[in-house]
Amino acid sequence: MDTVIKNYLEQIKVGRKQSYKNLSLYPLLSTYSSGLEYLLLDEALSKNLMEVFELDSDGSVPELKVANKSPEMILILDGEELVGAKQNRIVNTTILVQGNTTIVIPVSCVEHGRWSYDSPKFHSQERMMSSNLRARKSEQVNFSVRSTGEFRADQSAIWDGIAEKADRMAAPSPTGAMAAIYDKEMPSINEYIKHFRLIDSQVGAIFMINGKVVGLDAFGKPGTFSEVFKKLLESYALDAIDWYDPDKEHKALKSEVTKFQKSALSADAESHPSVGLGTDFRLESRKITGFALALEDQLLHVSIFARADGQNQKKQATRMESFTRRRRNRR
Repeated sequence: MDTVIKNYLEQIKVGRKQSYKNLSLYPLLSTYSSGLEYLLLDEALSKNLMEVFELDSDGSVPELKVANKSPEMILILDGEELVGAKQNRIVNTTILVQGNTTIVIPVSCVEHGRWSYDSPKFHSQERMMSSNLRARKSEQVNFSVRSTGEFRADQSAIWDGIAEKADRMAAPSPTGAMAAIYDKEMPSINEYIKHFRLIDSQVGAIFMINGKVVGLDAFGKPGTFSEVFKKLLESYALDAIDWYDPDKEHKALKSEVTKFQKSALSADAESHPSVGLGTDFRLESRKITGFALALEDQLLHVSIFARADGQNQKKQATRMESFTRRRRNRR
């Protein structure tokens, strides 16, 4: 594992568990504090310091154009949803956009049945893709980066995942929008999130559902985590609601967190040029999948998910190989 990520993960302390129903989190505490200054997506959009729009008048499903009109850098997080234009999208990886710069970013569609403008630009509803779908997407993007150098996901698999979740949660949408699931489940999500709180020096959290670790999100400074805590928590809560069985109880043991940390530290980390500034690291092992973004040896964001079993991994790889071949043939 790269020294930047290893040093960051090794110095993190695990705080006291917080739980509600089948969702638990262990706060990650650190004295680490990146000296990098940047804006986050929601703030930049709300202050009109950034514009996000289709690549051109025809649009391109897997790409959007981002114009940073501020002299400050802007950090866009993996899984954040951009709403509007020809269809809603989510961001495929965490990206740091240089000040006063326009770049093209990789995205995936989360609204299968619309390809027509409902606004000229994108805005934020302060949502993220659910943790389980982000985990699947992480495996897909990791495969794509290794094989093609591009931060692409399997669009069909993402649509299938959203449709399956919408069906389970009785959240139909005429355009197959991920947003409909959130809209339908928001009362339940709000019931979950009011039982969790930030604590001092918290830079991230390890999340558990039904007694199993599902993922970790952590940042280079507490201020960033505090700004995104609510929507990250909502994304994990949505999966907890999806998988909740009132007749079962699960113990969220700290020993499982320790095992997950060891798996993360033993993962391979391949470095690649990032979409924006910095270096992108793709994290992989038999047990985890994820990524990290660093600039000038300072970590900005690390996201690690528990991986599916080996059989599903093989199925995922086969599907991505087919997807990659289809994309190449279309060029």
